[in-house]
Amino acid sequence: MDLDSSALGSTASSTSDYDLLTALAEGQVNALSILYDRYARLVYSLAYKILENAEEAEDITQEVFLTLWRRNTYDPKRGYLSSFLTTMTRSRAIDKLRSKGARLRVLQRLQGTVRIEPNTPTPLEQASMGERSQVIRGALAQLSETERQVLEIAYYEGLSQSEIAKRLNIPLGTVKTRSRQGLLKLRQTLQDYV
Repeated sequence: MDLDSSALGSTASSTSDYDLLTALAEGQVNALSILYDRYARLVYSLAYKILENAEEAEDITQEVFLTLWRRNTYDPKRGYLSSFLTTMTRSRAIDKLRSKGARLRVLQRLQGTVRIEPNTPTPLEQASMGERSQVIRGALAQLSETERQVLEIAYYEGLSQSEIAKRLNIPLGTVKTRSRQGLLKLRQTLQDYV
């Protein structure tokens, strides 16, 4: 089936999902447009309901349809396309929530390690902060390169452990182990300053 611009008219609404996915697999981008028109509202609504954030829901919607286009893993024998898209959306939205939660927990842990002074510090406080900063740098230097790398990516870039595993091309369990060991070593090294 070839979806040219005339197919976007009246026949587009009667074209089955299976035919559209077949056309999409053959490189016909118009098929994605029809599928998007058909299911974007469903995907966005679910993402918004889970995330309660319009921008993030839009991002998830785009991500779901890009995934459908680039790596079509939908198997029509296992159910309707709407169910597949709903499952993918739910999974991506929950991953995003977990990522935000993990980022928040890391920030809370690190904020607990270093007290932030609200007012302009006095010279004595500045000297103390400089000393603490050196202690923290020293504690970080005592970590192995791999532990430090995982913690820095999590803290400065806000990536989840699964995202870090993908970026570093290592197993998720390894990322979890390095993160936990690094945080335990930091806590032990900095216990007199907490």
